[in-house]
Amino acid sequence: MLPNLTLIVQGIAFFAVAWLVMKFGWPHIIRAIEERQQKIAEGLAAADNARKDLAQAQDKAGEELKAARVKANEIIDQASARASQLIEAAKLEAIAEGNRQKAQADAEIEATANRAREELRRQVSALAVSGAEKLLRREINAADHKELIDELATQL
Repeated sequence: MLPNLTLIVQGIAFFAVAWLVMKFGWPHIIRAIEERQQKIAEGLAAADNARKDLAQAQDKAGEELKAARVKANEIIDQASARASQLIEAAKLEAIAEGNRQKAQADAEIEATANRAREELRRQVSALAVSGAEKLLRREINAADHKELIDELATQL
């Protein structure tokens, strides 16, 4: 066969196959490539949106954390104030209880002192009566006795 004819037939066959591929195969390949590019573009857009969402979520988490810290500080301040109030109330109650016990002790001391004075008056009056009897060699009546006690009481 002739080399030129073979080359021409092979060229025609090549162009025929190329034309068939371009006519029937190429649109499917181009469509697949375009779909793949679109999916890649959508994936990149989704990744960008995810990054933005992550940044927003981190910002929101930071704000929530700040708000929680502020609230915790408020609770701590309230607890400290309440503790101070309780301590102050306990101090006042202790002072009142101390004053009450002191007043009770003072009243008890006063009562004991009064009892001791009365006992002392009785003893003094008995001694005075006995001394007066010895001096006067006679017994003093009740009215004189009372007068003598009152006189001695005013001297004490």
